[in-house]
Amino acid sequence: MLSLSEIVSGYEECRTTADWLLSSIQVRPTVGIVCGSGLGGLAEMIKDPQVFKYCDIPNFPRSTVHGHAGQLVFGTLKGKPCVCMQGRFHLYEGYSIQKITLPMRVFKLMGVETIILTNAAGGLNQDYKVGDVMILKDHINMPGFAGINPLAGPNDDRFGVRFPCMSDAYDRELRQLARDVASELGYDNFLREGVYCVLGGPSFETIAECRMLHSLGADAVGMSTVHETIVAHHAGMRVFALSLITNRSVMDYDSQEKANHEEVLETGRQRAQQLEKLVSTMVARLDERLLNM
Repeated sequence: MLSLSEIVSGYEECRTTADWLLSSIQVRPTVGIVCGSGLGGLAEMIKDPQVFKYCDIPNFPRSTVHGHAGQLVFGTLKGKPCVCMQGRFHLYEGYSIQKITLPMRVFKLMGVETIILTNAAGGLNQDYKVGDVMILKDHINMPGFAGINPLAGPNDDRFGVRFPCMSDAYDRELRQLARDVASELGYDNFLREGVYCVLGGPSFETIAECRMLHSLGADAVGMSTVHETIVAHHAGMRVFALSLITNRSVMDYDSQEKANHEEVLETGRQRAQQLEKLVSTMVARLDERLLNM
């Protein structure tokens, strides 16, 4: 459990990082984007980029996952000032849950108002196909059931309230915007909306675990996003998240299929351009009214 002094130093740590970045960049981002496994190409669309390796940023963890570039990219996307994380942090890398969500609080202190999270996930819903894109409407925080929550410990009121409501964690207007954009782009045939379940990883789920999660109402399962959502929503930012279904979770003991990270990356490459088009078009539609509601 974190002490009050650790919470205070946590705020100062985020403040120091935010101020260091603000003193080094040309734009003031209002939109933050987190790229999941195989989806780092979103950052390549940013104009006039300024790139910072995680290892060069004060207090930042380092990304250790293959397929994650491990850098922040600042610039503009469709005219909107943005910051993009090419690679995120996970519990299975050995970091504390407070450390892996530090970028969300740094973004808040930098002026970010809207967070767009992407991830690669396994499909639990038997109607889902590899290559489908799922808009997150809700989540199941399995580590949270065991007390592993990024808000555990004394609350820092400078970020948000002690007991934040999570029934509206994924912004309804942004979800509707995504559906509208997808329909215009002709993506209806692979767009889904469902519930994401986060596990600690790094091992993929057993058959019994997949069956249990599916029976609990989860449509997809992965190892990220939820912790970031909790911290971003706690801090008052609007959150939109989507999962690229990169593999179907094995639910049958007679199946010869096996989940693997290479399949995750390859599916990301195949769907990358369409995802980039979806997200960039959404960002273009984020007018000042939507951003500040």
